[in-house]
Amino acid sequence: MTAVTSDAAHAVDPAAAMGLLPGRPRLLALGEPTHGEDDLLDVRNDLFRQLVEQECYRTIAIESDCMMGLIVDDYVTSGIGNLDDVMARGFSHGFGASAANRELVRWMRAYNDGRPASEQVRFAGFDGPLEITGAASPRQALIALHAYLAARLDADLLPCTADTLDRLLGADDRWIEPAAMMDPSRSGGRTTDAEQLRLLADDLVVLLAAQTPHLIATSSREDWHRARLYGRTATGLLSYHFWMADTSPGRMARLLGLRASMMAANLLALAERGPALVFAHNAHLQRDKSSMRLGGLPVEWWSAGAIVSAHLGEEYAFLATALGTIRHQGVDAPPPDTIEGLLYALPEERYLVDAHRLAFVLADVTPAARVSPWFGYAPLDPAHVAGVDGIVFVKDSRRR
Repeated sequence: MTAVTSDAAHAVDPAAAMGLLPGRPRLLALGEPTHGEDDLLDVRNDLFRQLVEQECYRTIAIESDCMMGLIVDDYVTSGIGNLDDVMARGFSHGFGASAANRELVRWMRAYNDGRPASEQVRFAGFDGPLEITGAASPRQALIALHAYLAARLDADLLPCTADTLDRLLGADDRWIEPAAMMDPSRSGGRTTDAEQLRLLADDLVVLLAAQTPHLIATSSREDWHRARLYGRTATGLLSYHFWMADTSPGRMARLLGLRASMMAANLLALAERGPALVFAHNAHLQRDKSSMRLGGLPVEWWSAGAIVSAHLGEEYAFLATALGTIRHQGVDAPPPDTIEGLLYALPEERYLVDAHRLAFVLADVTPAARVSPWFGYAPLDPAHVAGVDGIVFVKDSRRR
């Protein structure tokens, strides 16, 4: 197989990343091929610190609950709460237990201390309030949106009262039933109350948009942005619950696509506010269509990265990350005829390679697809390399 020489390897830093791109992207996406490896998060943290200092990036957005992320952002910008509590309540998917995530939050708070708001770094989760086993209640987002509007608009403009929302929402247990993911009949997403909530949520979001000049003038642009997040989250969750109750063959593709569209909407909203580093699994950030097999059948949907790239064009850039070994998970040195094997042959421990140059080098060969013995690691798909701007390669990920 064609070799890649050491001169193709660059340090993982802003200068090398920007050198691969036509200009500074509004969203610079850095992927990971697996979750829970702090070595990969250390690379992310180092890159973000350098982007802040050298390229004036001010936001980092990670694959975590967007509502929980507000807790982290309040802490790093205003010191609200304490670090232990923020790590416990500010992350989904168990990411709060990561030492590297804790170090990121600690550094952001220290960096912001004493700086004016315009120079502070910001934190955002961009995933919906979703887990593999189900989705959160829309209560928090819907009530927060209503409260924001009710405090600033005449009552007769609102489509309902807070009491009406509370009555229709009912107990949160009806929304967070884990069995509903596999059994649509256990979902409450198509009850009469849920249908009424979808209509009211749409009305509240339309009212938020229609009253934008007044709302910004009587609150702040920051509060208005947060209210828009509430609106996106409330309508997204209500739609997700609706389709959890679906019994058609397209149910899972619809749910996966909804999650991706919620992610994309949050990222596009962040892009409006300035350059951001985005960090998530490679599969969420890729420009290509995502696919998986469920029950022996293929399921396809457009990834969040594909949606965002369609909107932003060259203002969206994607650096995928690949790994050589994760020996504590049984992932040993990659076969030499795979992309990871090709990159593993270089002496550097961590480096960035131009994916377009790599594709040119591999023009006459077809790398084998690496097969991982551990389900938690997704090797690079050779078919997707053409849609990647750069590949960050970490030779070995070690247990701490």
